Amino acid sequence: MDSQPIVIIGGGPAGIMAAERAADLKAPAVILLERNASLARKLGLTGKGRCNLTNEAPVEEFCRRFGTNGLFLRNAFSRFFSEDLMAFFEDRGLKLKKERQGRIFPSTDSSASITSILFSELKKLSVDVRLGRHVRKVKLDGGTKTVVFDDASSLECRLLIIATGGASYPQTGSTGDGFVWARELGHTVVPLKAGLVPLETREGFVKDLKGLTLKNISLIFTQGSRKLQTPVGELLFTHFGISGPLVLDHSVSVVDWLQNGHVGILLDLKPGLSPGELDKKLQSELRAAANADVGNYLRGLLPGRMTGVVAAQAGVDPVKKCHQVTLQERRRLSAALKGFSFTVHRARPMDEAMVTSGGVSLKEINPKTMESRIVPGLFFCGEVLDLAASSGGYNLQAAFSTGFVAGESAALNAKY
Repeated sequence: MDSQPIVIIGGGPAGIMAAERAADLKAPAVILLERNASLARKLGLTGKGRCNLTNEAPVEEFCRRFGTNGLFLRNAFSRFFSEDLMAFFEDRGLKLKKERQGRIFPSTDSSASITSILFSELKKLSVDVRLGRHVRKVKLDGGTKTVVFDDASSLECRLLIIATGGASYPQTGSTGDGFVWARELGHTVVPLKAGLVPLETREGFVKDLKGLTLKNISLIFTQGSRKLQTPVGELLFTHFGISGPLVLDHSVSVVDWLQNGHVGILLDLKPGLSPGELDKKLQSELRAAANADVGNYLRGLLPGRMTGVVAAQAGVDPVKKCHQVTLQERRRLSAALKGFSFTVHRARPMDEAMVTSGGVSLKEINPKTMESRIVPGLFFCGEVLDLAASSGGYNLQAAFSTGFVAGESAALNAKY
């Protein structure tokens, strides 16, 4: 049996799960290294501090959320999926609850409930957790991996798991070091881009709408002949542009498009009505509100701060009486309500993204073990891999699942 420890770099969900799985399988020694003074700092921020743990969606939907890279996760999900993760916490006394779109949260609405159980399990399994250990470099010498720290001390091992996360939220410790080491060890790193990130718009009117949340709307992103339509959901205006679930969930595609220029947006404020139905509604209601100002009438259809910008885009004077609205003006109002247009010219920076798109190429990782196809005994798991999905618990589940497989594979390897 191997006398050297299994070393795991990164104390986020993937690294913690890898450590716990390896220790549970009686690996000779498991060392978990974390550069921060505490573990799982980014995990504590997920779901606005409530921790969207996973989702009740089936495997097919999970894989679809990761796009073309989703197939890579099938084996990991077959070994440790949402029901297994939920059972892990429920068996340890934590009640979970389901919210909209199948999202799973702790009943306490606090990520501390999740981290508390993870930390207790590490202690129970006697994982050697070393905090404040900043790794500077990983070196290879035959089959031996040497982890070099910032104080020039080092640690040798045969089995190494890199679970350092992405490059988003660097204040939590995800500074992209794992990508540097991966390249130095011979791996390809798919170019990094911001995922689940707010978008900046070219138009100045968004500053007047700052803080306004629109519910039950949909978006169409356009660029040339390309079109991406969202389901109905929520959008948030910010001082720089737009955010909210609909924007974040589709931002990975939009960021890709932005490499070729600006991206147009059509905001459908009335997705429940067809253009024809909306025009008939406007015709009837404008007639009924004949002596009211157009602006006052629109306040019955829209949040107050939206009325001015919609009227302006339609080219209709908001102080005009409803009975004075012409056929062309009514049709322009209908068009503005079904396709209020503005333009995205860039994404917010990586350090504001929720996840990192890009990472260690999946072509160089064995999906059955998370082991490198280039360096035997080297494993990758979590956000350091080229995996990014929309919000809803999908990314966190992938971190736990790939961590579970990496820890299990390393532990089995250690016994031979």
